[in-house]
Amino acid sequence: MTLAAQVLATAQAMTAAALNRGTAGNVSARSDTAEDGFLITPTGMDYAELQPDDIVPMNLAGQWQGRRKPSSEWRFHRDIYRARPEFGAIIHAHSPFATALACMALEIPAFHYMIARFGGADVRCAPYALFGSQELSDAALAALAERSACLLAHHGMIVCGRDLKQALALAIEFETLCEQYWRVLQIGTPKLIPAEEMARVLERFAGYGQQ
Repeated sequence: MTLAAQVLATAQAMTAAALNRGTAGNVSARSDTAEDGFLITPTGMDYAELQPDDIVPMNLAGQWQGRRKPSSEWRFHRDIYRARPEFGAIIHAHSPFATALACMALEIPAFHYMIARFGGADVRCAPYALFGSQELSDAALAALAERSACLLAHHGMIVCGRDLKQALALAIEFETLCEQYWRVLQIGTPKLIPAEEMARVLERFAGYGQQ
């Protein structure tokens, strides 16, 4: 399967996993044929109607090729790839629970140890900025410092992974954590894991999974 077909399949899987509806959100993957490029879903098109040829090749200067215009959010994809060489794929979604928390401009604290899955003792929420703007990209990049996920105020989520498979799995996992935190907030003030214990969890996560 070509990388373009993989990007499309991941975008369609986001819909199947209830992370997105319609034309919301976007998916990209670092190019496997050029060191300075990536492929991204096009703007304003329903994933169910796309073909691999609709996926847009871009370079890190912000130039694109092909028959479609790229997602309006191409800037933060480009800037994340520039700044974070460990990431090979990025998912942006307007999933229900992540977006609910983002609309309250909430960060997610250490209410559950699995927060460490995303690189730290919390997940930050970037301040609001106009969609598609450089200001939004700058805010997202700051919120992602030493993290692989963040919320965007009044907008949605960004999740990054080493490849499309991992990025999708992490996005589903992140939305689950957002749902759990939303439910905890309905009960009352969350009881948080102490900082020293989260430090131990983060240390344990450094060797987590199959190497």
